[in-house]
Amino acid sequence: MMRNKIFKDETELFFSNPRKDFLVRLIKIIWGIIVFMAGLVLGLSLNTHFSRYFTSQTELFFPRSIYTSSCELDPLNIKYFVKPCQLMHAMTDDELFWRASMVPKKEEYPLEKTPKVAFMFMIKGSLPFLPLWERFFKGHDKFYTIYVHSYPYYELNVSAGSPFYGRHIPIEKVKWGSIWMVDAQKRLMANALLDYSNEHFVLISESSIPVFNFPTVYDYLMKSSYSFVESVDENLPHVTDHYNDRMAPDIMLSQWRKGSQWVELNRSLAVDIVAERKYYSIFKKYCNSACYPDEHYIPTYLSMFHGASIANRSVMWADWSRGGPHPTTYGGKDITKNFIKSIRNNGTICMYNAHPTSVCFLFATKFAPDALEPLLKISSAVMRF
Repeated sequence: MMRNKIFKDETELFFSNPRKDFLVRLIKIIWGIIVFMAGLVLGLSLNTHFSRYFTSQTELFFPRSIYTSSCELDPLNIKYFVKPCQLMHAMTDDELFWRASMVPKKEEYPLEKTPKVAFMFMIKGSLPFLPLWERFFKGHDKFYTIYVHSYPYYELNVSAGSPFYGRHIPIEKVKWGSIWMVDAQKRLMANALLDYSNEHFVLISESSIPVFNFPTVYDYLMKSSYSFVESVDENLPHVTDHYNDRMAPDIMLSQWRKGSQWVELNRSLAVDIVAERKYYSIFKKYCNSACYPDEHYIPTYLSMFHGASIANRSVMWADWSRGGPHPTTYGGKDITKNFIKSIRNNGTICMYNAHPTSVCFLFATKFAPDALEPLLKISSAVMRF
């Protein structure tokens, strides 16, 4: 009892005023600091979360990464929305396709616009005919845009003065004969659709060349009432061999088509291809490597839903006379003036805006790299550029 009394007296002495008041105030201050710090940490965490959310959503419309140091960074400026000043961005394919498929209801364009042709190069590595294409594009900057989709980790080594400088788009893995080829086609179209001045879209390979000069190509495409997509009927054996019965009833054998993957589309059809998901999903599931989806998807889909809008022919010449999975390749020894003239006017008649014409092909494939020098020697005399 005596020990407890002594302890109680000492405790009362220790917590007696003013010591008791000082300790209470100190504890309150410490708790206040703890609560403040906890609130600060929580606030920063929530701010980071919402910042990331709103930034990711804003990126769809005004991606910060499309701007370079030379661009005026003003995401609300309409000119950057209708024409990105650089191609690189952080959007996924789904985000890109969603944004690219937007179609304004208001027909009047808010800015001065010169209609352009988007040349979309889908290449494996280098572009052997780069000097020829640079000569083709020279002096016509206002009428075209270039987009390059290469294999991952490859970038064209060109000077800042080249029309191909900075024209790579964000890319993904590509494998010949797979649905990834269709993905690459769509990816090129979608990036080109971000520029509202692009009205025609042409797919080009690394082994392709122009056989007419730029003004001829531009006028031919701009004045055409149809898009140039080859769509071969299903009755031919090499077409039906690739059909999978499990595609029915959405895609019947009678609707199955084949054509050159090097298509030319107007803006309306390009938007539809980029936005389309149902039939793409069927191809992805049932059209494997033995099917070559890049030669069937666009011809089949457009034949089913936009048959009246396509010319059912390609403007890309290729020699399939020897058979096999690839067209004949022509090298340096094959290049003569008469050979190129025979492509420009090969004696066949095709339809252009419902009228017959002998000018059926604007481009040609497939050429080996050693064909470059002889092509450069005759381009001025034969192709007029």
